[in-house]
Amino acid sequence: MAFSNKYDFELLKNEAENLVLNELERQLEPFDGQICICNDCVVDMAAVALNSVKPLYRFSLLGTLYTAQAMTDDAYSESVKSAVGAAIEKVRKNPSHD
Repeated sequence: MAFSNKYDFELLKNEAENLVLNELERQLEPFDGQICICNDCVVDMAAVALNSVKPLYRFSLLGTLYTAQAMTDDAYSESVKSAVGAAIEKVRKNPSHD
């Protein structure tokens, strides 16, 4: 039996993903046609940003409370904003397509 079949990993979530996606949507809005927002580019932007921020994994109620506290931290919020901005610029300059 495979390791992943023995445990329920469906409840394991990275809350940083939600924060990054929300911030990505917010920062892409003003570009309005000035930057490629195809699926590949937007997913690349999200991946680049997520690789730059501290993950906020949770599994349990206690984990949910911990991540909720971290999500309201101004320093963490600023790191997400900065990571998303840098990711947008990086993918804009180097899209994964022609």
